[in-house]
Amino acid sequence: MTASAPACPVPVFDTADLGEAIARVRQSVGLSQGARVVAAMSGGVDSSVAAALLHAAGYEVIGVTLQLYDHGQALKKTGACCAGQDIHDARVAAEKIGIAHYVLDYESRFKDSVIEEFADSYLRGETPVPCIRCNQTVKFRDLLDVARDLGAEAMATGHYVERRDTGNRAELRRAIDRNRDQSYFLFATTREQLDFLRFPLADIPKPQVRDIARQMGLNVAAKPDSQDICFVPEGKYTTLIDRLRPQGREAGDIVHLDGRVLGKHQGITGYTIGQRRGLNIAVGEPLFVIKLDAETRRVIVGPREALNTAALVMKETNWLGDHETLESAAAAHLPVLARVRSTRPPVPARLNLREGQVEVVFDASEEGVAPGQACVLYDPADEDRVLGGGFIERTRPVELAL
Repeated sequence: MTASAPACPVPVFDTADLGEAIARVRQSVGLSQGARVVAAMSGGVDSSVAAALLHAAGYEVIGVTLQLYDHGQALKKTGACCAGQDIHDARVAAEKIGIAHYVLDYESRFKDSVIEEFADSYLRGETPVPCIRCNQTVKFRDLLDVARDLGAEAMATGHYVERRDTGNRAELRRAIDRNRDQSYFLFATTREQLDFLRFPLADIPKPQVRDIARQMGLNVAAKPDSQDICFVPEGKYTTLIDRLRPQGREAGDIVHLDGRVLGKHQGITGYTIGQRRGLNIAVGEPLFVIKLDAETRRVIVGPREALNTAALVMKETNWLGDHETLESAAAAHLPVLARVRSTRPPVPARLNLREGQVEVVFDASEEGVAPGQACVLYDPADEDRVLGGGFIERTRPVELAL
């Protein structure tokens, strides 16, 4: 653990927008003035502004940055989070704000909890979401423990999501800026974690966040947002998978739903559900990847309508709703809004309990639902409220009319 000493505090800026933002943060955090808050600082504009607003709101802020993978590789990679340049940027921002800043070496934890699981998921024929795993394990489990060890009353991040106290429990809700909302990636946040977490940017649109960064003189005000998976070189995930799990490149058959063998592939890890391009087969009709059978190494293809999914089964679930458990909600056939990809809107569905497993049954079929992705549940009566969710274990297709 390395630390940088606090520099001069951020001056008080007499601007309406900044003053309003500080007031919002003070209200949403809900802690007494001077309370200690650990701010997770990735080196980007969002987490830097979150830390700066907390400090300006009168809290004792400690910035913490995680070093998640090899420094040599990190320094070569741009447009990611937690890379070498990002650690430097977080340190500079902390000095400008006037807060203590620590860098924690979490490389081995990140490798075990996120990178290895990412590779294993592809080997199982799934399409993983490593950002969810990172939040679920390294950030919202391990880093929360560090925050408590430092005597903090809360930990804050720059995620665009809202935490709202209602009665005797906190709710997880979508951010006001729908284009930046990250609730899909935080569905696995437990009730206990949510009690300790704070999200200062919940009701601040991204353009205003950058404006606040400029007003505060932060070095990251114009820094581009991260785009790729942070640990995947140049966005080519197959390069990493081939190195970590070379068995995933074992050849197999490309098989039509009707049983015809249409060609050969060079490894199921190179395919995802719904893929059309790159199949290298010509049969006179557009075909899509419908299923990946890891045991038989078969890539199963078919017409687009075969991607229609009637229901899905979840695993590794988390529940934040009013029912005591997700299973009890499923037994009551609770109506929900289900979101199967971060880029898709939630759609009407209902929960069902089948043979002890929670099933999400869509009101209308959903296309291209991929095992390994997350299914995040929202409240139909309050579409901003996150009820929980889980990872997609398997799907049940709509029967094709013959």
